[in-house]
Amino acid sequence: MKTLEQIAAELQGYDPQALPASTVQDFLARLAAPVGDTEEVALGDALGRVLAQDIVSPFSVPPHDNSAMDGYAFDGAQLANGAALNLRVVGTALAGKAWQGQVGPGECVKIMTGAVMPAGLDTVVPQEFTRPAGEQAIEVPAGALRRGDNRRLAGEDLKAGLPALLKGERLGPAALGLLASLGLPGVPVFRRLRVACFSTGDEILSLGEPPREGAVYDSNRYTVRGLLTRLGCEVMDLGVVRDQPVQLEQAFRSAAPQADAIITSGGVSVGEADFTKAMMKQLGDVAFWRIAMRPGRPMAVGRIASSVLFGLPGNPVAVMVTFLAFVRPALLRMMGCHDTAPPPLLRARSQEAVRKKPGRTEYQRGIVSVAPDGGLQVRTTGNQGSGVLSSMVQANGLIVLHHAQGSVAVGDEVDVMMFEGVV
Repeated sequence: MKTLEQIAAELQGYDPQALPASTVQDFLARLAAPVGDTEEVALGDALGRVLAQDIVSPFSVPPHDNSAMDGYAFDGAQLANGAALNLRVVGTALAGKAWQGQVGPGECVKIMTGAVMPAGLDTVVPQEFTRPAGEQAIEVPAGALRRGDNRRLAGEDLKAGLPALLKGERLGPAALGLLASLGLPGVPVFRRLRVACFSTGDEILSLGEPPREGAVYDSNRYTVRGLLTRLGCEVMDLGVVRDQPVQLEQAFRSAAPQADAIITSGGVSVGEADFTKAMMKQLGDVAFWRIAMRPGRPMAVGRIASSVLFGLPGNPVAVMVTFLAFVRPALLRMMGCHDTAPPPLLRARSQEAVRKKPGRTEYQRGIVSVAPDGGLQVRTTGNQGSGVLSSMVQANGLIVLHHAQGSVAVGDEVDVMMFEGVV
């Protein structure tokens, strides 16, 4: 296991006092190692879990050529001359029950969607395209279709012996359906990540405590808990820990043996009480960063025992932004997920001018909507103070202004990181 100093030595231009956001992501990719423990879970309980091995299809899906339409199946070679085609109906093929008869030239079989294509037939004309042509006969109009139309090929979804899903896939609803189509009642997955979280500070009130002058209620812990729960982690909520060495040491020593990761909020900024920083240093291998970003400049990372530590800022918006930009991708990596990038960025036209100097990454809360021309447009939520938590409720994404980027004019395209399914 590499020390933080060894990881830092691998990164060109590493400067903990002015760290670009991209370097933070590179650092955390080296720090956060996947857990190795696996378990078998029932398919109905596998949503959001990460596959621990490739799933190889035991058979092809679909297992036979079948009809994509209700209509009539026939040999498409008869369409070669481009003329209308009269066909005699000699049977009916139903879904789930293959038709066993023989079909000759000038004949067809009435077929239902999903029914196995009878031998020698490769084309289906939809029922609504046909006209009656006497008793038990139909006419296929000229030019209505081409040979092979409306036939699903055996194995066009999945082929026997080939991977259906790869190790590291985070299972969504579509993946669960795909696994069910293979008849699998359970799947091997990595165990859930165990993450401990607590807030620090003498000014932080727990819910239920009476208000007092200069104190604020703890919002960060509930935000972090929600983000972790949505990610599929097991959350160990250690509450509010005061700025007292004994309490801080007890919290860290309690969390480290049980948790894969520890997330704290507060106590890592310049000028704050030194107890949290000192205790992190005393108990583990920890680095303190000043990231070239807004909001969320101060951050601590490292290890305490075998737990990865993320010390986030105290301001509510900064907590959410640093979690989305840095912590979430690192936790996904620890979960064994192969897709550990931050949420993908979309392009939208700015509806207002935004001032920015090159040299830091800014994440502004934005409201993305559809413009009259069908493209995306975005405006800020207004006040971008890192304590304005209501702006994160109003926003549906973040406007990402990159490190080297300058000010934005009205109509300029900017990157946006959408919240849907993440926040």
